[in-house]
This record gives sequence, C-alpha cells and structure tokens, in this order.
Amino acid sequence: MEVDNLSRQVEEIEALKSIYTEELTIDSEITRSYTIRIEENKKEVLLYVTLPEDYPSSSPPKFELSAPWMDRQTKTNLHKTLHEIYLDNVGETVIFQWVEMIREVLQTVCKVEKKIEVTEPKVDSLDLTTIEINCPEITHGEIIADRKSIFQGHAAEVHSIDDVKAVLNKLKQNRKILNATHNMYAYRIERKTAKGTNVLQDCDDDGEAHAGGRMLHLLQVLNQKNTLVVVSRWYGGVQLGPDRFRHINNASRQVIQQAGLLKK
Repeated sequence: MEVDNLSRQVEEIEALKSIYTEELTIDSEITRSYTIRIEENKKEVLLYVTLPEDYPSSSPPKFELSAPWMDRQTKTNLHKTLHEIYLDNVGETVIFQWVEMIREVLQTVCKVEKKIEVTEPKVDSLDLTTIEINCPEITHGEIIADRKSIFQGHAAEVHSIDDVKAVLNKLKQNRKILNATHNMYAYRIERKTAKGTNVLQDCDDDGEAHAGGRMLHLLQVLNQKNTLVVVSRWYGGVQLGPDRFRHINNASRQVIQQAGLLKK
C-alpha cells in the first residue's frame, strides 16, 4: 500500500507541475513538501502541503494556509471546506480540488469587495505607513528558528483596548510582520471599577489553531496584568507539530521578560 501511495503521489505532483508551472514550488523532495501560490485580482494565498506516507489511501495531506489579508472567519471556513473535500474523497488525491476551491473563495471575496466599492461612497484610504501611530512602546524579542520556520515575540504595556489596537496597527506598518503567516496575540488588562478590580482579556489565533488560547493561558499562569504579547510566525514549509506551541510559548515569555513586564 505504501508503494502504491508513493506512486500516486508522484503522479499527482507531476500533474500539478504541468498545470501550475509557475505557481508550484518544491520545498523538499525528501519530506514531500510543496508550496502552491494561488492569486486572483492581486490577492494571494499560499498553500503549504506535506504528503504523509499513508496519503491518499488513509490520511489527507498536512497543510497550512498563508493569507495575511484574509479575515479569521473566512480562513476558518476555508480550512473546514478543505477538510470536507478530503472526507468526500477519502482514498483519492485532492490537492488539485483544494487549489481550485481556494481560487473560488478568492474570486468570491474579490467580487464582494468590488460590489462594496460600487455601492459605498468613495473615501480616501489611509496609508498606515505614512502616519505615526500614537501607541505604547513595543519590545521585539529574539528570533527562534526551527526547520525553516521563524518565530518572534513582541510585547507592550497596555491599559485599554485602544492601546491594543494601536500596537497591532503599529506592528503591521512593518511589512515583514504584516506578511507573517500568523500574528497571534493575547492580552490581559486590569480595570478598576466602582465594584472593585476586574481583568479584561482576549486572544486571537490568526489561523494558528489554539495558539492564542495557549498564549492567554501563559499570561494567566504568570498573573500578567496590562500586558499584550504578539508572536509572529513565518512558516518555512515543514510541519512542526506540537513543537510550534513550545516555540510560541518561549517567544511569548522571553519578550515579556525582555520588555520588563514579567511579574516577579
């Protein structure tokens, strides 16, 4: 069965090469990892796939999506759709179907945006790179590298949701951070009210499932207050499994400490 899987994988990749001549990149023949670029109307999605030994007979390709411009709900729905395509075609090769489904989503998004442009009054857009955002000081942590993936933490002292938004917008002025595969974050803000003190807290995975929740749990364990931590990840084409969460936690703790925010 393993030999049959390998031969079918080779056939699928050869077919994909002929179809997506310029869009397909071979990241590693050894791990059978590939990147396919899907672009429609200046919007781009990168599909990273790694083919396990038991694909397609009994498991799907491992995959990650890179689309910094895509909102969280759209990305979540797309992940779900790709899984459903596999479940509807267990035992068959599915990468071509995945690519074309991503293309359909891109086309739909572009049509919706064009419709909005037609119906809404024209408003001059702000270029965030040309204005100075008034925000708390941001500390950038050390780089953590593992199998071509890069992780970097960013931390700031925040006292309001406006502070959180300002820091996130400021970070996105940096093109490298803006184009990261994931920018997950978590924050905890202490608020004093007439009834006492409470803590406002939230997190965001930005497509890296469960990462934001783990970061928020770390802040809770450390009893952090008035702290925002962001971890940028640039995916290198190799699946890291659970190790990615260890790197995210380490990057979070390291930058909080570097920023002088770590509670004793």
